[in-house]
Amino acid sequence: NTARLLRKELAVGLINGLLWGGVIGVVAYMLYGSWSLGVVMTAAMTLNLLLAALMGVSIPMALARLGRDPAMGASVMITAMTDSGGFFIFLGLATIFLL
Repeated sequence: NTARLLRKELAVGLINGLLWGGVIGVVAYMLYGSWSLGVVMTAAMTLNLLLAALMGVSIPMALARLGRDPAMGASVMITAMTDSGGFFIFLGLATIFLL
């Protein structure tokens, strides 16, 4: 059941990431004329949404296994993980592709 849920959430995260990352990548290309910036934006958005899907399933499941209420602490932990992860994903990709 957990593996099925994780696969489903990751698939939705991948679809959303590619769709919205593509939109943002095109906008970045149109605004700045940089193809590599568009690729970085698309990849960063896709990876960030995959991370959010992974954390959105993993953290509540882990809290439930530890006997904690998943609704109480999951939102704060998920937000912290996705925000910090997204920051480092974007900076890492920008360093690799733009420098």
